[in-house]
Amino acid sequence: MELLQGRPQDETGRPQKEIRTYDLLDSLGIPFVRVDHEVHNTMESCAQVDELLQIAICKNLFLCNRQETSFYLLMMPGEKPFKTKDLSRQLGVARLSFGKPEYMEQFLDITPGSVSVMGLMNDKEQRVQLLIDEEVIQNEYVGCHPCINTVSMKLKTSDLLEKFLPAVGHRPIMVRL
Repeated sequence: MELLQGRPQDETGRPQKEIRTYDLLDSLGIPFVRVDHEVHNTMESCAQVDELLQIAICKNLFLCNRQETSFYLLMMPGEKPFKTKDLSRQLGVARLSFGKPEYMEQFLDITPGSVSVMGLMNDKEQRVQLLIDEEVIQNEYVGCHPCINTVSMKLKTSDLLEKFLPAVGHRPIMVRL
């Protein structure tokens, strides 16, 4: 594994959703570094990638209300425990649970294990509300996947908030977990 600057030189065999992510970041003038790696299914297994990127990759959770009418993407520090009750109370939602993979694919064009803020570029109908734990924005950099979980990337938090999110039409709600 090695730290690489920007998009891959050879994009052969890479999924279109990954290439679209790089295209959008390039068009917005957002620089990033990336690490290509095997699939990591737990935050613990991401430790080597985090070390190489010199950040902690965010935990990204796809959530919905009981009726499956409101959907949320939560970005939070990876080491922080998630308590549904606390977040539900802050949002004034009776009960949050994990959203079904089919909604994740339909709205964000991502699959379980690949949940990422970058998926919001595919949410043209604004079905998913972004929630960001306030600790995430206190860091200079944020880590995420380019819509697939075999690559992790690092970009400036200010670029995410000031360039990427406005370009994809999403305004985050800050939460405290």
